[in-house]
Amino acid sequence: MSSVNQLNTGIVSVKDLLGNDSLQIPDYQRPYKWGVKNVSQLLNDIILHKDKSAYRIGTIVFHKDQKQNELNIVDGQQRSITLLLIALAIEESSQVNEVATTEKYPLVSPDLFSKTRFSNPVTQQNIKANYGEIRRRVKEFDFDTLRFFYERCQLVKVELSDISEAFQFFDSQNARGKDLYPHDLLKAFHLREMAVTTTEQERTKIVENWEDLDQDTLKQLFQKYLYRVRNWSKGYPARFFSKSKVDVFKGISPEITETFPFASIYRIANFYVDGYNADINRKIDLNQMPFPFQLDQTMINGKRFFEFIAYYKQKIDEVKENFIKHKIIRILNAYDGRNRTGDKYVRTLFDCCLLFYLDKFGEAEIDRAIEKFFIWAYTVRVEHFNVQLATIDNYALGEPFLFKRIKEATHPNQVLSVPISAPYRILDNAKTKPIVKLFKKFGYEQ
Repeated sequence: MSSVNQLNTGIVSVKDLLGNDSLQIPDYQRPYKWGVKNVSQLLNDIILHKDKSAYRIGTIVFHKDQKQNELNIVDGQQRSITLLLIALAIEESSQVNEVATTEKYPLVSPDLFSKTRFSNPVTQQNIKANYGEIRRRVKEFDFDTLRFFYERCQLVKVELSDISEAFQFFDSQNARGKDLYPHDLLKAFHLREMAVTTTEQERTKIVENWEDLDQDTLKQLFQKYLYRVRNWSKGYPARFFSKSKVDVFKGISPEITETFPFASIYRIANFYVDGYNADINRKIDLNQMPFPFQLDQTMINGKRFFEFIAYYKQKIDEVKENFIKHKIIRILNAYDGRNRTGDKYVRTLFDCCLLFYLDKFGEAEIDRAIEKFFIWAYTVRVEHFNVQLATIDNYALGEPFLFKRIKEATHPNQVLSVPISAPYRILDNAKTKPIVKLFKKFGYEQ
């Protein structure tokens, strides 16, 4: 950390946590996704360990906003909301209230729900389901359990006054864990980059759009397409997109303050697009200029990252839809062996090459391009009995360096004129007969 006095650590009880009036759940937080199973496990632990002197239930990271006098939860939202639901259920339960009154034990009345807008439907659904389960379970609380929950259930508190360092701590903690995908860390990083340059309303909208994509969709988008194209085009391997590889999607500041010459083109594009779209004339002509993204561009941190991801999610969907009737792609979508693991790797290689070409040259000479990319990608399929991910990765980086050629080309002919050799052998395989037939049709035989 840059300054020792910015970091405040310690142990906080559930009672102290929920009784803190400055506690806030910021808009940039992801939806509340704990289910009944998670809640039941926490309640089981509380009841099981009630005889212990203390029970640690995790870490919570705060950003202390001095100006607003708010304590924003950066990490630990899932657990915090669940603890809040337990406290509310205790307060509502006549049985538990009777126990507390008999023992003259004051209950905590947290007001976090009253000042937090939970607009995400996933959050609303999970809060409703979990609260129902909690209301049923708190009836099991005797006085020992009640006091244990408030006083001896504890969290490790990490409080920082700098939001960047709070997110940095969040990143470093979760990079070692298994609960977050690499794109979750990217979301936190780019939201942090947006802190100064965007409004709270803009950040909220971006988070909502991001969360509309399910985890598997985002995972596939990064792993299968974006990570591989960006790496292969630079001559780097791209087998697995992991938390240690997220720098591939980090770049220059959202304000484009870099004075290096290479940043000038990004500064011009970034501010011109924003200025054009904000001009009052757009209210008359209703035109909006999209940012001119390229798959291999230097990333602009912050909101452009989220726009980049949304743009290429839509682009990939459009490519799949627009070319579904193409004679070659029709066969690729239907031949018997298409669902084998190796065939899926080969299909990803083909799809990435086609996507990269379309991203750069649009549909210019598209039939020639599809034929060339098909022969190049599926040569590795007809030559090998077994295709591994390593096979595809090495193939993408070898002669004729097709991804690198697309990256460096300024005209489609510089890609389409690259010679593709015929396979050195074509294996006799019943599951790839339609593929082999295409090779022969296009004159690529042994």
